[in-house]
Amino acid sequence: MKHLEKGVGLRSAPRDFLRDLNVDNLSAGVVAGIFGLSAGIIHISAGTAAGLDSHFIMIWVISYLMINGLFGLVMPAYYRLPMPMANSIPGALLFAAIIPVVGLEAALGATLIAGAISLVAGLAGVMGIVMKLIPMPIVMGMVAGVLLKFGLNMVAPLENAMLPAAIMILAFFFSARLLRRVPPLIVAMLAGIAYMAYSGVDFSAVTFSVTFPEFIVPEFTLNAFLAYGLPLALILVGMETPAGVGLIKGMGYKDVPANAITAVGGVGTMLSAFFNLHSTCIAAPMTGICSSPEAGERDKRWVAAVVTGAIFVIAAPFYGFVVSLIEAMPGYFIAIIAGLALLRVITSAMHMAFSGKHEMGGLFAFLIAASGLQILGIGASFWALVLGVLISMLFETKDFEFLLTRRERPGKPAS
Repeated sequence: MKHLEKGVGLRSAPRDFLRDLNVDNLSAGVVAGIFGLSAGIIHISAGTAAGLDSHFIMIWVISYLMINGLFGLVMPAYYRLPMPMANSIPGALLFAAIIPVVGLEAALGATLIAGAISLVAGLAGVMGIVMKLIPMPIVMGMVAGVLLKFGLNMVAPLENAMLPAAIMILAFFFSARLLRRVPPLIVAMLAGIAYMAYSGVDFSAVTFSVTFPEFIVPEFTLNAFLAYGLPLALILVGMETPAGVGLIKGMGYKDVPANAITAVGGVGTMLSAFFNLHSTCIAAPMTGICSSPEAGERDKRWVAAVVTGAIFVIAAPFYGFVVSLIEAMPGYFIAIIAGLALLRVITSAMHMAFSGKHEMGGLFAFLIAASGLQILGIGASFWALVLGVLISMLFETKDFEFLLTRRERPGKPAS
């Protein structure tokens, strides 16, 4: 436990939450929450493509919101940092693909082991070594590559839905320039909602339902662990934590609890294995939204993450209703809001990736993450870090201080 970073604590969190709550961090938290709710559609699509039962898919998404929402309430409140919790999207794709091969119980058993590995990694304090092996410019290159699609998805509607897209984007920038006290994200959302009301979007198909997570007992097989559990552990430790930590540091925060994020994610992943869920970890895109300047003063942005967690917990049992509501909305609405919320984060990530050391490694990390390629069934984000580091070690060896000999280090006299 000595390697786990200490936080502010939870005793005064409710009082501090009310003190720090304002329209900026509230709006950022709402946007991040809406984004997280919409991410459940990725699970539904992946599960449907893999031929999984529709009832299981719904339970999977509801558990994702409920469990990660609870951890998303505690982590930012304890550390007073914008650290919303969710699950790994690459892990979700692996999970959906492996269930037809090894069975649900075996896949969840592999999830349990992956969570234990993540917990041990956090308790052992190895994240400092991991973060040293994966320099920040390469992490931010990967982050920029991952987030690039949100920027592209924001401008893509200008082709087929030019009027509403232009209205929302221009509303964001004009309000940022002219309405100093009103968060531009809120203005953009209201502009989009007003257009939908004017154009007569049909919400008649929206249906109401209530569902709760279901308990299940995992099973353990070597095949499931090698095919899915080990890659998931590598993703949680080597990709999800560095991405989240990199985003927070990129927004000006110095002390980010990498070991605690990894350990708590491990505990959450182990718990998830008993409720049809594949992982718990820091949520990179939502972290970008909650930690961005749009969330207001830096020391109050943690409130946005707590708001996101609360939205998850409240919405979880009603996710069937949420899905039908999201499906009734035009696709451009969430795409534009998410892209606008992440603009400053994408800018910061690119600046950190390409303005100093490890430029070639950062570039390859950016390109690989943006490409969306998969190798051995593992997604692009993981390989962006691995190959970005290898490229940088080969061609930018001097940028790795721990690789230099004593004779080569600046300021050290030759022996």
